[in-house]
Amino acid sequence: MSTLTLSTANQMRNELGDFSSIVCFKALVVGTEEALGEKAAAIALISAGRTRGKQLAEQLGITGKGISSAEIVPLLQSALGKEGTRLCIIDKIVETGETITVYCRETICSAGDPQGSPRKLTFTLGAVQGVLEKVTGKRLRGKQTESVLRGGSHDVIEFEVLA
Repeated sequence: MSTLTLSTANQMRNELGDFSSIVCFKALVVGTEEALGEKAAAIALISAGRTRGKQLAEQLGITGKGISSAEIVPLLQSALGKEGTRLCIIDKIVETGETITVYCRETICSAGDPQGSPRKLTFTLGAVQGVLEKVTGKRLRGKQTESVLRGGSHDVIEFEVLA
């Protein structure tokens, strides 16, 4: 387990631990979409992800550090990947001018959906956005530009710097 997960003494649940299943997460997403509609659900899930990403940046001690993409990637791999919460694997982050492009795979948002599915990253996009906003001190707008569900090798997110 990652140093970012709670220690045994501080676990949220004594017997089951701090993790849940993708099946339950996906049911939450689909249920939210059914209750609120797709667009409102996406707004809510992205916002929840941003909140989590900001918390993560604070936990990692990288808020306002302006560290390079090369330095952020291993931190996020540890925190969000196999050794962390297993939200996704981030392979690389590329900065070009006012655009930050993030290459993810095995994202929780795409997990289990069939090829050709229109499913988009929401919580994952928000979580990555929250971290990057805290690190850079800039407001970002993200959009998914490629999907593993639609033939891409990665789920790719592009962030445009707004301010």
